This record gives sequence, C-alpha cells and structure tokens, in this order.
Amino acid sequence: MFGLFKKKSEKEKLQDQYEKLLKEAHNLSTTNRKMSDQKTFEADEVMKQLEKLN
Repeated sequence: MFGLFKKKSEKEKLQDQYEKLLKEAHNLSTTNRKMSDQKTFEADEVMKQLEKLN
C-alpha cells in the first residue's frame, strides 16, 4: 500500500517502454513486417539507453 504513490524511476520507465515496443513488434510481425522492424529498432534504441544507465 505504501508503494501506491511511488513514482517510477527512469530505468523502470525505459524497461516498460522496451517491453511495450517488443510486444507491438511481435503483434505487427504477422501483418506489417516493415512496421514490426521499425518497432524492433525503437526497442533496441531504448535498450541502449538502459545500458547507459547501468
């Protein structure tokens, strides 16, 4: 209950964004390969930002 109003750290935000992009890329992979590749590229960029934080 005490963590209810806790703000997410930058690292947690980037991890959530990375997972969201990968999920979108997976969903698009069956219908639009070009968009799927774009989402995968964006996810890789987010992962690079995560690695810089560590």
